[in-house]
Amino acid sequence: MTAATTHGYTPGLRVTERALIRRVRRLPLPGHVHVQVGHEVTAEQLVASTELPGNVVNVNVAHELSITPEDVPALMLEGEGEPVEARQIIAESRAFWGLFHSIARAPITGTVETISDVTGQVLVRGRPISVEIDAYIDATVVVVQGDETVVVETRGALAQGILGVGGEAHGRLKMLCSEPDELCQAELIEDACRDCILVGGGRVTLETLQAAAEVGAAGVVTGAIDDTDLDEFLGAPLGVAITGQENLGTSLVLTEGFGDTPMRRRTFELLAERDGRRASVNGATQIRAGVIRPEVIVPEPGATWDAAEEQAGGGLAVGSPVRLIRRPHFGLPAEITELPERLEAIPTEAEVRVARVRLEDTGEVVAVPRANLEIIVQ
Repeated sequence: MTAATTHGYTPGLRVTERALIRRVRRLPLPGHVHVQVGHEVTAEQLVASTELPGNVVNVNVAHELSITPEDVPALMLEGEGEPVEARQIIAESRAFWGLFHSIARAPITGTVETISDVTGQVLVRGRPISVEIDAYIDATVVVVQGDETVVVETRGALAQGILGVGGEAHGRLKMLCSEPDELCQAELIEDACRDCILVGGGRVTLETLQAAAEVGAAGVVTGAIDDTDLDEFLGAPLGVAITGQENLGTSLVLTEGFGDTPMRRRTFELLAERDGRRASVNGATQIRAGVIRPEVIVPEPGATWDAAEEQAGGGLAVGSPVRLIRRPHFGLPAEITELPERLEAIPTEAEVRVARVRLEDTGEVVAVPRANLEIIVQ
């Protein structure tokens, strides 16, 4: 098997204590960049900002005043470009010596954008929507592109997960569990969890997530969850598109998936060793083209290791740690023991290249299609 073919079947899941991490911080529209190359920034520091045009609301003034469209401009109390407040009278008509009085009001606070004598309608644009982008991680600014893009870079530990919800957050790591298979229960949540990224072990309960959100925790990182609890926490069934836009207050990163699967010990120990350190978390996940994985980043202030020392993954090899990503062993960690060159028949009667792996929990050796493996980079 060629190296290219090997990589094609094995997406990498990174769990490493030495990674060079770069993140692009990009505005949706050109605006103002507040930093320069070489600046040291903290996760919460503003690096760029802009204003999006406000929403436009239509007012049918001709209809509300019972006049013809061409009469609308003469009866407007506010001209194009002038500010208005919500419910402010913007047009007025009087007839029969004032016996009949009609008015039109601004539906929102904003600016009169256009007045049409053809349609008799007035467009009011709402106030600009402020967009501010922070650095997300404690890092150094390494690239500034025009007035909309900043690239930040740091060295440190990186642990990617299988699934997450909720957006970017940052805080200090706080261990909730002492073992990777310990149930993450609500009684572990206390006032000291506020603004922290909480690290569990095994399955997290719905009550724990609700308690974490109530106390103001920045995020929860743990092994797994019941799918029904996740749907209840989200308030709706989990979709198949990208996650990360949910307004939950507390982001969630699952390192293993669903059910009672405990966090892999390597991941648990990596985070436990950094208990109390500043970290950043992002629950955004996309499993289709353009894979996006949820992540936990723990910057290493002052780290000076070079690229040759950074831990990066290769292809499949005997001894490689992997995760199984299809039933009946979905989510289980394992180690490759053999990579047969010949095609082998699987239960679907297809002939494919397989890997023989030793399951971490039972020690059993099973044959798995290579396409059903995910390398754990460490």
